[in-house]
Amino acid sequence: MSALEKSMHLGRLPPRPPLPGSGGSQSGAKMRMGPGRKRDFSPVPWSQYFESMEDVEVENETGKDTFRVYKSGSEGPVLLLLHGGGHSALSWAVFTAAIISRVQCRIVALDLRSHGETKVKNSEDLSAETMAKDVGNVVEAMYGDLPPPIMLIGHSMGGAIAVHTASANLVPSLLGLCMIDVVEGTAMDALNSMQNFLRGRPKTFKSLETAIEWSVKSGQIRNLESARVSMVGQVKQCEGITSPEGSKSIVEGIIEEEEEDEEGSESVNKRKKEDDMETKKDHPYTWRIELAKTEKYWDGWFRGLSNLFLSCPIPKLLLLAGVDRLDKDLTIGQMQGKFQMQVLPQCGHAVHEDAPDKVAEAVATFLIRHRFAEPIGGFQCVFPGC
Repeated sequence: MSALEKSMHLGRLPPRPPLPGSGGSQSGAKMRMGPGRKRDFSPVPWSQYFESMEDVEVENETGKDTFRVYKSGSEGPVLLLLHGGGHSALSWAVFTAAIISRVQCRIVALDLRSHGETKVKNSEDLSAETMAKDVGNVVEAMYGDLPPPIMLIGHSMGGAIAVHTASANLVPSLLGLCMIDVVEGTAMDALNSMQNFLRGRPKTFKSLETAIEWSVKSGQIRNLESARVSMVGQVKQCEGITSPEGSKSIVEGIIEEEEEDEEGSESVNKRKKEDDMETKKDHPYTWRIELAKTEKYWDGWFRGLSNLFLSCPIPKLLLLAGVDRLDKDLTIGQMQGKFQMQVLPQCGHAVHEDAPDKVAEAVATFLIRHRFAEPIGGFQCVFPGC
């Protein structure tokens, strides 16, 4: 959480990220563009990174819920990927291409409730207990009573949900657990400033291109290749606005959030509603989920997370953007060898998007080390020192 704030306000952007098809391995020197040339902020479809998409129906007390999943691979353990708050399964797109080329595995990237293309009856319930049950229900709906070996991998909020899912034994075939840049201590500290961070984001965008441009220039996602596929899952068209014809041109600069008029008179409120309608026409894209309204669940996601993580009786991996994230319980647990940890520096909070190849290497090495998966394509493990 704190890394996210730093990336938004203090972080420096790395050299220009690779474009789709480059595999994320080209050097910054090769990717530098000449004067006057612009980067391509146009959106990229999920099908360039995943093999298939499926809407999984889950029966519950309130009716049917539909969960969107994106899949790749046909052999090996299932890596069930859970995204962070406000993001979607598409945040795992570039990582999916990277991990599939290194080890034999199957990818299932899930849109959690109220995120992405998932549709649920009670979209306001984002409690850790409910979302953990969702994960178990999706696994049961997809695989029945005999699910394949599954490793849960979650980023930020998704990492917390992965731990709650594992702790409640909702995935009977669970063989491993991975949290990415989420630690109870720093997450709880960051909650106090999250509302200010959310208020500092633009409320609307002129186009998908400007949303992608903002995500990269603000530092939310430092990898342009990932931003071009990931941001599609974070924003949607405003209600009542028809789709603009054709692809809009790239807009220079970052859209600034309009200042809110704090006057309380009826005339001001009426004018504000009219202005909002005009804003929707000029800026037809907005966030898919209003994260500010989920505040009452934040504490439940993260409180007690470190001890829950340590108590899970399966091999565990913790990937962090900085070693300073560790809290006391995890520091002691790491010294006792209760989990494997790897620090991936020069990343923002969205570690798996900023450095998908490095995260794929770490996860592939973990899988091979524990003999959960077989390497492919000549992949060589490099075991970390911690």
